[in-house]
Amino acid sequence: MTLLDILNIGASGLDAHSQRMSVHARNIANIDTPNYVRKIPVLYSKDDVSFEGMLNRVKDNVFKVGALPHVTGGVHFGGVVEDTSESDRIYKPGHPDADEYGYIQVSNVNPMIDISDAHMTSRAYEASMAIVGITKAMTQKAAEIGKG
Repeated sequence: MTLLDILNIGASGLDAHSQRMSVHARNIANIDTPNYVRKIPVLYSKDDVSFEGMLNRVKDNVFKVGALPHVTGGVHFGGVVEDTSESDRIYKPGHPDADEYGYIQVSNVNPMIDISDAHMTSRAYEASMAIVGITKAMTQKAAEIGKG
């Protein structure tokens, strides 16, 4: 794995977690919005982590003479899915979002869940940032050694 591969892994984490944080921020902002359905961010590994994918990597990389396994990695933001949990209904006849019986559907956002998810996302972003920072330090040290 090259230093560029490591930087790409860190960059993919920064991108995915920043998009993930935007989803949580949007959920928190819409706690009191009628008919708002909570969104759940979906992240995917850039690697094929299936059993078949692992066997193919072993077959292609390990059994070649003199070849080392090439490890790739990273994360990809795959969009959002809607939370299917039920939310409460409130009787408010005359409200623009009320149904024919006068009820509005309140948001199904649980602030404690989204705040804790946002906190975990923040930590994951910091970890990705640390990967980039450590790789930068390694590159600078290698350049210093190369000069000497």
